[in-house]
Amino acid sequence: MFYRDERLALFIDGSNLYAAAKSLGFDIDYKLLRQEFMRRGKLLRAFYYTALLENDEYSPIRPLVDWLHYNGFSMVTKPAKEYVDSQGRRKVKGNMDIELTVDAMELAGHVDHIVLFSGDGDFRPLVESLQRSGCRVSVVSTIRSSPPMIADELRRQADNFIELDELKDVIGRPPRDPRPEDLHHEEMMQD
Repeated sequence: MFYRDERLALFIDGSNLYAAAKSLGFDIDYKLLRQEFMRRGKLLRAFYYTALLENDEYSPIRPLVDWLHYNGFSMVTKPAKEYVDSQGRRKVKGNMDIELTVDAMELAGHVDHIVLFSGDGDFRPLVESLQRSGCRVSVVSTIRSSPPMIADELRRQADNFIELDELKDVIGRPPRDPRPEDLHHEEMMQD
């Protein structure tokens, strides 16, 4: 539930939202996403968190990051780290949980409602803390994928669970052929 006069902030876990939308068979149209939440309340900030895999000064997700930055999103990025695991497989690590948590805690006193786009159960203590500080917290993810993309404890802690599949007609677009940023997000989900 949203109230037109409440101050909103969006916190988007980029790789987690990408994976949830992909599991439901659509891509996110971020312009439509921002418009939808501007319609639901007074949108103060929309944060997007992602790690960048930098290869020779180019990251495959750079076009999306640049577009979001120029279209009203506050971008929070850091370099992803590549490593080889014990089986010799190349892995990429780029968790943004701490950055998202710190920013949400800092903004909590200035907003009425925080919308978290992630199903990561590690965010349950954050949601609980935000609620104690007086914020209402909605979580956007999906239980309609197999397996569900949202941790049960996070869904139960939230004031409101928004099923991503029900936003498909409002903020979605048909998936395109795999783009370089798609491959980057898939690598980021493996950490």
